[in-house]
Amino acid sequence: MPFSDPTQDLPVPPVAEANQQRRLRVAQGILLLFHGTGFLGLTFSQNPGFYLQFVPLNLLLTAALLLAFQPDRRGMFVTFCVVVMAVGFFVEVVGIRTGRLFGVYEYGATLGVKWLGVPLIIGLNWLLLTYMTGILARYLPAPGFVRALAAAVLMVGMDLCIEPVAVHFDFWSWQFNRIPLQNFKGWFAIALILQVYFNRTDFVKRNPLAPFVYLLQLLFFFGLGWLIR
Repeated sequence: MPFSDPTQDLPVPPVAEANQQRRLRVAQGILLLFHGTGFLGLTFSQNPGFYLQFVPLNLLLTAALLLAFQPDRRGMFVTFCVVVMAVGFFVEVVGIRTGRLFGVYEYGATLGVKWLGVPLIIGLNWLLLTYMTGILARYLPAPGFVRALAAAVLMVGMDLCIEPVAVHFDFWSWQFNRIPLQNFKGWFAIALILQVYFNRTDFVKRNPLAPFVYLLQLLFFFGLGWLIR
């Protein structure tokens, strides 16, 4: 297969594979518990604010569990994480100050502590989405740039599901209460740049938890967005 990826097929000893499967099931169970509790609380609770205060914690927990399944967390992988978080954070700073990247918007209080008007945790969110979708695109038997395009589409697809929930629960708000098409164009452009960088950075690109986390978050935000309409 001309476009196979050797990082997907590294041999794993049987005992190590069994231990990894146990760890994987535990991680999936924890993520299901947190997302399920949040979903029910935000949908049916008389006090959704109680659950909203745990949004940053949920993001940190998801990141910790996801990155725990990254085979090699040294060297270039650390560099990749720092660069993506920094780029993600500062494009948001430029975005809210100029309105030229994504449209005119501002952040609310839900995502926690801000610096320069942007929640500090936003950089981590960009990292998780870039990393997850980049890993998913590695399964495609295609050249690197096609994988980058596919991963960028997956990132925009997630943003489509997040936007109605984010606006409703004061993650951020848009001018005239309308999500502009410019937002999705900007997201795609930045996502594509980050995915090209992902493909060109030399670290093991394999994570058995990534497909589960992406699907869980997609269903979480899609379901919430449908119920709060």
